[in-house]
Amino acid sequence: MRRIGVLVSGRGSNLQALLDAECRGELSGQIVVVISNKNRAFALERARKVNVPTVVVSKSEFPVPQEFDEQVAEVLRCYKVDLVVLAGYMRMFTKQFINEFQDRIINVHPSLLPAFKGVRAQWQAIDHGAKVSGCSTHFVTFEMDAGPIIMQKAVSIFPEDTGETLSERILHEEHRILVKSVRLYCEDKLSINGSHVIIRE
Repeated sequence: MRRIGVLVSGRGSNLQALLDAECRGELSGQIVVVISNKNRAFALERARKVNVPTVVVSKSEFPVPQEFDEQVAEVLRCYKVDLVVLAGYMRMFTKQFINEFQDRIINVHPSLLPAFKGVRAQWQAIDHGAKVSGCSTHFVTFEMDAGPIIMQKAVSIFPEDTGETLSERILHEEHRILVKSVRLYCEDKLSINGSHVIIRE
């Protein structure tokens, strides 16, 4: 069974979706550690509630990005993590970290990539007058939100939508595609061919 490390920065609703899927036997992997860069992240409480080990790596202790990422990597090594999942993790990685875990980091992003990369993607979509947005899971590469796309789900944008209301509907779909993407990885059903991800179901 694949060993999963989840990186979080906030409330952890995507983490909860993964924990629930594991509890139902639908993840095909085991979450062995949750790491946060924020010691007050509610996601940590979600993990502790089901006895998943948690680790906080703080910027105050490791202000240099390379040292910070090396500490995160060391925790992942200690727990023998096969797959790193970003569930609302609000930090960029150094090249050293991405090289070590190449093709083993999955992120979920609240837009239909390659549109609306970066922060506040839902607000970007509304500001641009988009009629459809959604969410994507992808493998992490050196360029932000630009790695090979695993899955996507479209979400309509209504005239009365705000960033908050759109975010809420997108988040519901994020939970679904993140769980499925992680399961497919754990079942060896994903392969990368250049910029494309091939899914074998």
